[in-house]
Amino acid sequence: MVRLYPKMVYQPPARQQPPLAKSALACLLSLSVVCTPLWAQPAAAPSIGSSSSAELSPALERKLGEAIMVQGRRDPTYINDPDFNQYLENMGRRLGANAPGGAPQIEVFGVRSPEINAFAMPGGFIGVHTGLIVASGSESEVAGVVAHEIAHVTQRHIARGLTQQRQSGHIALAAIAGALLAALIPGGGQAAMGIAAFGQAAAIDRQLGFSREAEQEADRNGVEMLRKAGYDPNGMAAMFGRLTNAASLNEGRGGGAYASTHPLSLQRMTDMQNRIRQFGPARPQNEDEFWFIRAKARVLQAVEPRALRQAAEQLEDEARAATQREGGAPSVARRAAAWYGMSLAALARQDAAGAAKALAQAQALVPNSPYMDLQRIDIDMAGRQYASALTLAQAAFKRWPQRRSFALRIGQNLQALGRDREAATFLQAQIKRWPTQEPDFFKMLAMSQDRLGESVESRQTMAMYYEQLGALPSAFTQLQQARTMSKDFYVQSQIDVQLRALSDRIAEDRRLLERFRS
Repeated sequence: MVRLYPKMVYQPPARQQPPLAKSALACLLSLSVVCTPLWAQPAAAPSIGSSSSAELSPALERKLGEAIMVQGRRDPTYINDPDFNQYLENMGRRLGANAPGGAPQIEVFGVRSPEINAFAMPGGFIGVHTGLIVASGSESEVAGVVAHEIAHVTQRHIARGLTQQRQSGHIALAAIAGALLAALIPGGGQAAMGIAAFGQAAAIDRQLGFSREAEQEADRNGVEMLRKAGYDPNGMAAMFGRLTNAASLNEGRGGGAYASTHPLSLQRMTDMQNRIRQFGPARPQNEDEFWFIRAKARVLQAVEPRALRQAAEQLEDEARAATQREGGAPSVARRAAAWYGMSLAALARQDAAGAAKALAQAQALVPNSPYMDLQRIDIDMAGRQYASALTLAQAAFKRWPQRRSFALRIGQNLQALGRDREAATFLQAQIKRWPTQEPDFFKMLAMSQDRLGESVESRQTMAMYYEQLGALPSAFTQLQQARTMSKDFYVQSQIDVQLRALSDRIAEDRRLLERFRS
């Protein structure tokens, strides 16, 4: 576990908030993950595995992680970009399916920060900083870090550290539980932030890390996951070596955050390399998508105008360097991705003409790409060309039916054109197809329902949106409003059942969290 900066809700980069805005989540997650060493295994811990974490059940650990993520999703550095999310989700699912002994539910998400970092939270939530992706030289390097973090989850290192903190009487768990309990009360966000900030002070004062045995176990299991999932196991060794170099070159400047909390000893590196050699040559992987995600990550983390200009310059340098490389397809993909990134940066600066020009350069190299199609749609939307954007989105969704981003753009453009009945019908179909993967479908549907005068249905849908996010008190409030508005006894009875179920869930969450505070 390492420093956590929660991820933000994605809009085109120009409209994103600066990462300095510290929400209740920022404080809470600073405590819970920035200072994850508090939860890490003390160096003297004699055992590795799940036996020493029996007191903290997987269900309770998951509940704790979910409660932290409720606050985390509100943070401006939380990345809520469908393509970015799907890429990380697929990577986490692919690795977790190959974890020794099996893996619990894994959720990998992006965090907008140039810091080279990643972290694991209780319950299988794993955050990856954009800085880590930008610093990577291959998809397997990113996968190596994610696999290492998944191993910390599957081996219950986090659960054991939490249990030991509780047994030793530290106040960190009490502070976390107090903050999360406050968040379960409507209007309790400020109280949650205050409690978390207080706990953070205590957490920073105690810099503990995973034991060498725990880190080595995570290495071994991570390498095995990489191999079985079809990634190059050498990616882990290459990335950890890269991180160690970054730490030595950027000491005190945040450039080696991951390496500082996961120090790579000669013994660990030797053990890792010996294991990798046993596997033989790795199967080749098509990494074209990685380069587009990497270019997007570079732009996502550049929120200030000056940073956006610098990102564009770096991408231009990369396009030039890729042109000079030999090797065919990989260089072409890298060049196209760099031009695509320049288009993203231009659009973030509200330079639609520059964005279109850079996109044309990218499409000349790789004409068939969902990333390019989506960028063309966003350029039209930025120019309020909603009819054209809708036509493009509908055609792209036929070509790329697994991409939720195109479904979202169809809904957005239908709403922008005032076609809310069509939008509502379309969004209901997407919710049926992806019932839990994209909460924004519910939010958009509620907007169209409200415009259509369906006030009760709108609030019921917003309740489902908040429930998807884990914000149960907000969901409860929406259902209360829906019940008050409805004059239909049957609908009121249905809502009463939902209210009782939500009330029971909130009460159960409080009981679970009280265990940590006591």
